[in-house]
Amino acid sequence: MPRPSLARRERHDLCDLALTLGEDAPTLCGGWDAKDLVTHLLVRENRPVAGLGIAVPALSGLADREMARVGRRDFAVLVEKLRDPGLTPYAIKPLERVLNTLEFFVHHEDLRRAQEGWQPRTLDPADEQRLWSAIRGGARLAVRKAGVAVRIRRSDVPTESATVRRGAGPVTVTGLPSELALFFFGRDRTHGLAFDGPPAAVAKLRTAELGF
Repeated sequence: MPRPSLARRERHDLCDLALTLGEDAPTLCGGWDAKDLVTHLLVRENRPVAGLGIAVPALSGLADREMARVGRRDFAVLVEKLRDPGLTPYAIKPLERVLNTLEFFVHHEDLRRAQEGWQPRTLDPADEQRLWSAIRGGARLAVRKAGVAVRIRRSDVPTESATVRRGAGPVTVTGLPSELALFFFGRDRTHGLAFDGPPAAVAKLRTAELGF
């Protein structure tokens, strides 16, 4: 059988880890615990109108109310619901790759890296390539508030780089695509990233509000 997509494998691994750690396990998502994270992902996929509140601040109340409603269910039931997307556009393979690759990779790491003693994973080169393809476009949105020019470069394939935000004196961020993805999603528990450029610009990028 064909190997499941990276998005689908990260979904399943997140669900397995959530059940192992329990609903009160911390995450890197603000004050959310594992149950909050699972609930967020379910609302995003299964409640389109409420899901808009995740991205649109003016509608955040819709998302909060729906998360509260969904979150009243048993944790194990929620996890198993998340494990299989069912009849949703997110299950269509092309949309799954575009919409869920970064989402589930980053949130899986949110759960992993919030635990004591976490270690970075070694991903298959094909998975790093998939994350590179995703982050080249996604990072452009992530740095919209940074106010500095940015380039990204792969540490595993040094000949591959991309301009994220044009301008003079860019900051070049070098690392594995998986670690770049986490950085541009606004996570600070990254591994092996290097920043090159004017010191003031580097400092501005590293303290900027990044994310999608």
